[in-house]
Amino acid sequence: MRFDLVDLRLFIAVAECRSITRGADRAHLALASASARIKGLETALSVALFKRGRRGVELTAAGESLLDHARIVMQDVEAMRGDLARFASGVRASVLLLANTSGLSEHLPKALAAFLRGHPDIDVDVEERESIDIATAIVTGAADLGFAAEHALPETIERFAFGQDRLLLVFARRSGFAGRRQIDFKEVAGQDFVGLTNATALQAHIGKHAAQLGLRLRVRARLRDFDAICQMVAAEVGMAVVPEAAARRCARSMPIAMCRIRDAWANRRLVICARDFKTLPRPAKLLVEHLRRTAQ
Repeated sequence: MRFDLVDLRLFIAVAECRSITRGADRAHLALASASARIKGLETALSVALFKRGRRGVELTAAGESLLDHARIVMQDVEAMRGDLARFASGVRASVLLLANTSGLSEHLPKALAAFLRGHPDIDVDVEERESIDIATAIVTGAADLGFAAEHALPETIERFAFGQDRLLLVFARRSGFAGRRQIDFKEVAGQDFVGLTNATALQAHIGKHAAQLGLRLRVRARLRDFDAICQMVAAEVGMAVVPEAAARRCARSMPIAMCRIRDAWANRRLVICARDFKTLPRPAKLLVEHLRRTAQ
């Protein structure tokens, strides 16, 4: 069984593009060379990896299995490069961390700032994703490390608790809801809302659960951060769903009130997750160790 990293990169590219032509282009190989490599890979493994058709190619069951393994191999190669990069003069290490909206805005900034001050040779790229998308990225090997709501993760993903992310309903102090301590989300049907932009993971989470209740939220304004949202709420534009940490911070300087949402989806356990913490590249391991200490 003989094949190399070029074969695996090509195979992944063809599988993702569903086309040998486009896969070859992505892998920077001539079409004839790419076709020969794919055939050679199938011969070496004694199994068909693709079903050829007029509109391109589709993975066979064997191809699906190989894709999972190929991604792990390439991930390990990148991890090896990351570990060795710190020995190269002038080269900085980088960690990719996927985080949901609450983690990105409320829970991570202080922890990451302390880590970056203590590790000037390591950079951290944080990308915002919905928790379920973070889970998929971890499982498929598209990302090493995630910060997500635990309910969205399969049991196969390793994780440790970082904190709670309770979502609260906030409204102007003169609102008819002022004085309420708890509320069922269905009770706010027909109310005006202020929300995050549609591109944010948390807004997608709220919208999905509202739809499951048969609610279509009437959003008067969409903004990028919780402070701006709470300012709109204070001005009686509408109510909003925000993380408890943001709600309590804003309530200290704005005329807003808050109450808990009884629905289960509004109470989330936040975790740091990875497919396998032991196999992470060294820079990512250092970040994990720091976040674990911070969580304690």
